[in-house]
Amino acid sequence: MTLDIPFDNSYARLPDRFYARQSPAPVRAPALIQLNDRLAEELGLDPSALRSGTGIAMLAGNHVPEHAAPLAQAYAGHQFGGFVPQLGDGRAILLGEIIAQDGQRRDIQLKGAGRTPFSRMGDGRAWLGPVLREYIVSEAMHALGIPTTRALAAVTTGEDVYRQSRLPGAVLTRVAASHIRVGTFQYFAVRNDTKALEDLTAHVIARHYPEAQGALDLLRAVITAQARLVAQWMGVGFIHGVMNTDNMSVAGETIDYGPCAFMDGYHPDTVFSSIDAHGRYAFARQADIAAWNLAQLASCLLPLIDEDQDRAIGRATEALHAFPEIFKAAWLDVFRPKIGLTTREDGDAELIHRLLDMMAARRADFTNTFRGLADGTVQDALTGVAAFDDWSAAWQARLQREPNAPEDSSALMRSANPAVIPRNHRIEEAIEAGLTGDFGPFRRLLDILQTPFDDPAPQLAYRDPPAPGQEVMQTFCGT
Repeated sequence: MTLDIPFDNSYARLPDRFYARQSPAPVRAPALIQLNDRLAEELGLDPSALRSGTGIAMLAGNHVPEHAAPLAQAYAGHQFGGFVPQLGDGRAILLGEIIAQDGQRRDIQLKGAGRTPFSRMGDGRAWLGPVLREYIVSEAMHALGIPTTRALAAVTTGEDVYRQSRLPGAVLTRVAASHIRVGTFQYFAVRNDTKALEDLTAHVIARHYPEAQGALDLLRAVITAQARLVAQWMGVGFIHGVMNTDNMSVAGETIDYGPCAFMDGYHPDTVFSSIDAHGRYAFARQADIAAWNLAQLASCLLPLIDEDQDRAIGRATEALHAFPEIFKAAWLDVFRPKIGLTTREDGDAELIHRLLDMMAARRADFTNTFRGLADGTVQDALTGVAAFDDWSAAWQARLQREPNAPEDSSALMRSANPAVIPRNHRIEEAIEAGLTGDFGPFRRLLDILQTPFDDPAPQLAYRDPPAPGQEVMQTFCGT
């Protein structure tokens, strides 16, 4: 069967210093774990061709299709606040770009495809666990309606990789609007390469924000996109875990699912990442970190905003100072529907925060509490709590001022509050089974997460928080 992929590789047409030409490193015995048929069709690709021997070879890095332009992208980044002037794709190869059925350009990247000039001391490979985790969580985020990179396929390699122990290797095929990051701009800014910054800015504007009229407009657009994205994370209890500047996409998509997690019991200071010892990327700090990262982007763009540095700083600062209000508005746009509101009143934010404070004090399950409001049930942790009864009375009074009928408010809440999320213990179950060659739990979890707002009977067990002994307290970076 012919594997025909109509690549059109705009990033590869940028100057050579933007990347290193690099083909994937072949693996011993690739085998398909999962193919995302629906995504393949959205991309205009033939799922049966991707399942063929040639297709699986491509997904593993053993076959480079005609018209692909494999490369590893260069970028820098602040990692936990410390600047690293050269990072880059150390274990990922961008095969190329295609124009999807919706007319939008998409990257196709192999993650875990071998060493590149940016690998430093790494082996360029991925082990099975992080591949399954990213596949599950990125596809769950898509089903939740949150901008994200996607998973097209996962394959095993027939080879082991070594972390703390010997583990089976795997490759994830990732699809993204682009893989351009804040750190991509930092890579050229630290080198005082204004021409590269101009080329990169023009590329990003043409690709993602064609209405932008220059660097300042681009900055404003990325600020707005990131504010809305983080607000959506907050609405489902998601913690990215490693919000370094090299993990912030200028396209406004969630990218790089390493030590990420969805909360069970709610608390704003929750951290899962094993490498976030000081809580820099805790749940409640994500908006502040996004603003910090955007300030790094702004500093890169100063030479393009205005030739006069003082004027450039003033204009960039004004744009950055808009972030808190943009985020607050986006946050309310997310949380008002979660409690059934379609209109705006000044006290709405206080009402929502009162609920969140009660949930934090009692570690009430984030997902089940909000879904319970839609279903007319009370989360166990809040049953009989006087403060919750008082809050509920205030909430009901607020709902009575809504123009909608009660059943409409309930329907709105059910559409805004998922019944199921990719809970950490379920992901770990899927990974542990996968390590034995059993991908049934992985596929069942994927299937359940495709309809997160529904209530079919098979979902019921997946709504439960972890039982004692099932809690997952830490998540880990794939490297």
